[in-house]
Amino acid sequence: MSVVEIPDGSPFGVENLPYGIFSVDDGRPRVGTRLGDTVIDLSVVLADPVFAAASLNPFMAQGPARWAQVRERLTQLVAGDLPDTALHPAADVRLHLPVEVADYVDFYASEHHASNLGRLFRPDAEPLMPNWKHLPVGYHGRAGTVVVSGTDIVRPCGQRKAPDEPAPSFGPSRRLDIEAELGFLVGVGSPLGDRIGVDEFARHVFGAVLVNDWSARDIQAWEYVPLGPHLGKSFATSISPWVVPLAALEAARVPLPGQDPQPLEYLRGGQDWGLDIEFVVEWNGEQVSRPPYREMYWSPAQMLAHMTVNGASARTGDLFASGTISGPDRHQRGAFIELTWGGKEPVVVKGEERTFLLDGDEVTLSATAPGPNGTRIGFGEVSGTIRPAKENRAQPPG
Repeated sequence: MSVVEIPDGSPFGVENLPYGIFSVDDGRPRVGTRLGDTVIDLSVVLADPVFAAASLNPFMAQGPARWAQVRERLTQLVAGDLPDTALHPAADVRLHLPVEVADYVDFYASEHHASNLGRLFRPDAEPLMPNWKHLPVGYHGRAGTVVVSGTDIVRPCGQRKAPDEPAPSFGPSRRLDIEAELGFLVGVGSPLGDRIGVDEFARHVFGAVLVNDWSARDIQAWEYVPLGPHLGKSFATSISPWVVPLAALEAARVPLPGQDPQPLEYLRGGQDWGLDIEFVVEWNGEQVSRPPYREMYWSPAQMLAHMTVNGASARTGDLFASGTISGPDRHQRGAFIELTWGGKEPVVVKGEERTFLLDGDEVTLSATAPGPNGTRIGFGEVSGTIRPAKENRAQPPG
């Protein structure tokens, strides 16, 4: 039996206790939590078969009363001795995709980001479309290409057409980008035909993860009119392996910056679900941006309410993300298309001027939030390395 030592200032203190799926030498994925630099095997310390599962879905489906019960019990247990068989150095475990993703929806909830892109793409028009301040704009993504941090990202191929080109061509994306986002995981779903109200957010959402919604801007620019993003987004979305429960983010809650005009009735409320989360974007190990989530215009409670207002069902494992997080200043922009102003204002990375991603580049997002009594809550990291495009077609067997 041992007591887990927590380094001073660790973002994985007892105030956090995130959930993830890990494996060790035996290769068997199961549920763990992280405390300091130690991963604790919950299938051992809680002796509940739900924590022997290879995803968090069975536990998330049990609902908020069970989530609270487990968190309270864990808080008690980690204060004392724990079985040595349940303790693993964080550096020695393999972390897996924490959930079986059911559906994936990506929003566009930052006014600063949407305004910047509007100025880039429509310099002679209003930056925001007329609907933007009336509803959380979003698109339905591809759940099957959500991957865990550390998964390599193969440069996508597709149609692209630059403004000075007479016709489209096919090939690898030449303007590969990132989007620093915060994602939310649904634990308890809703029946087809029902709605989830803004005041029901915490009854349905289990926790939050970091998201990098990789984006091929040239493919996206050619395809997205009139229906929206498709191949420019669907090739990969990376998420962090640790899921921070909503209960750990109570001290981070802040009001939204303000909404004008007042949204329609089904979106009223939820303005108290702003979150004071500070992101860091590193490009090849060099910090290039610090996007502030507290600047978001729409809250996750409003996103979920809008996602289901037409009667669309929610399911355990649904992931919905905020869209790019950006602040008012250049160093707070969460996408390279903004940070480099469409490639016209390069940033210096490791002594080189850069605009969009090159093969071999690595991007890492991290984030922390205020915890109780002056502590910080950590989300860990989500990272990915760009690999060259596979331009050859897959050959049929035989």
